[in-house]
Amino acid sequence: MISTLLVLHPWFGPAAFALLVVGGPLLGRWLLGRPLRVSWVLFGLSLVPVVALTLVPVQRELYARCVVQWALPTFGRVELMANVLLFVPPVLLAAVAVRRPLVALAGGVVGSAVVEALQALVPALGRSCDTNDWLSNTVGALLGAGLALVALRLARRASGDPGGA
Repeated sequence: MISTLLVLHPWFGPAAFALLVVGGPLLGRWLLGRPLRVSWVLFGLSLVPVVALTLVPVQRELYARCVVQWALPTFGRVELMANVLLFVPPVLLAAVAVRRPLVALAGGVVGSAVVEALQALVPALGRSCDTNDWLSNTVGALLGAGLALVALRLARRASGDPGGA
């Protein structure tokens, strides 16, 4: 579904990426001045596409339950870039909510591994696990944690706190 969007509109991937890189720290900084529940609600909403695109059953014949391959995502590799973009918002929002980017990063990496394991262990989903998906999700989680770190530093700078994030 998201891969189709990215194939039909090749500008969408880079535009979404740029929006996340520029807007992510600003959103995170804004959320740090709001009640904590706002970040958690947005985090929960950001998980909806993750679940919908990875765990909702699809009707297709599985030829392989799990594929082991390693390729770094690029804008030309549409499905891999979609997997990157999918994990940036949840990790960014979780990191802002807990104020600990490394904890959110670990959650994103483990969460992606759980998704891939479920895809491997539940053939009724009609989905195959793929190490490329996990790697791309991890790149997205790294980006989300990095953007959250920037947001935390912006908030500290605005408050006059010289300490690091």
